[in-house]
Amino acid sequence: MIDLWFVIIAFLWTGYFMLEGFDFGVGLLAPFVSRDDTEQRQSLQTIGPVWDGNEVWLITAVGAMFAAFPAWYAGVFSAFYLPVVLVLVGLIVRGVGLEWRGKVTDPVWCDLGIVVGSALPAFLWGAVFANMVLGTALAAVVGGVFTLALCVLHGAVFLALRTDGPVRRRARAAALAAGAVTLPLAVVALANLAFGAGAAGLPETGPVFDARSVPALAAMGALAAAVALIWRRREGWAFAATATAIALTSVSVFTVLRVVPLPGLTLAEAASGPYTLTMLTWIGLIALPFVLVYQGWTYWVFRKRVSLAH
Repeated sequence: MIDLWFVIIAFLWTGYFMLEGFDFGVGLLAPFVSRDDTEQRQSLQTIGPVWDGNEVWLITAVGAMFAAFPAWYAGVFSAFYLPVVLVLVGLIVRGVGLEWRGKVTDPVWCDLGIVVGSALPAFLWGAVFANMVLGTALAAVVGGVFTLALCVLHGAVFLALRTDGPVRRRARAAALAAGAVTLPLAVVALANLAFGAGAAGLPETGPVFDARSVPALAAMGALAAAVALIWRRREGWAFAATATAIALTSVSVFTVLRVVPLPGLTLAEAASGPYTLTMLTWIGLIALPFVLVYQGWTYWVFRKRVSLAH
């Protein structure tokens, strides 16, 4: 049960990073790939039907941590109280900007709120998880910058996939530029994740090759493939590649956290009792398929490109 719920929580966090990742990227890029209010609305309409549903993955992941691993939940959200609060502030500001933009005469403050509210979580989640895995302030900064750049790339590819006309052309150019920045950052951040020492449950000195190394290195390859694919105008495959890179990075992170979720704490020590985990399993078996089917249906309904006419 303990391993099962760890895998479920890792899956929920991974889904959140993959889906909210392009939300954050679109929010950051929309003012820069749009030349007027019509194009800005076209850009934001690509995430309009799904952004709030994507946030449900965060609520579910945090709720599952609280129920299945209360000691882990308490340790993480106590140790990283300030960045988590700033993440919540960013999500609130972004949500207000997205909801109010069409209801005010001058949306400039809404657009600013969307950019800031997208940048904060994109950077801070990377910083938090990098610090959890590698345990240094430098790793946190590198991890935050890398996830910020990765979200910009992921969002640019999504915009190129979901729009047409001038916005699509600018989004493709933004994706190529973001790729040129993200790939060098990936070499530093993912190599450190793949071979770094001094993390929770890892050797204190010297590089090491273990279970986390393969997905981290594969994530580098997926990012390189994404840039090549967007160059060839294969936006759908490029988006699959950036999503794969995020998923593989998450797998590598949670492979480390499986050993020691926090310094001095094992997963077994952090877990709830067998009865609680059994009840959670039944609840998850009933609820999770409905959530997945509903969200899949939502993406299918809104799968077409957003044009200026809309």
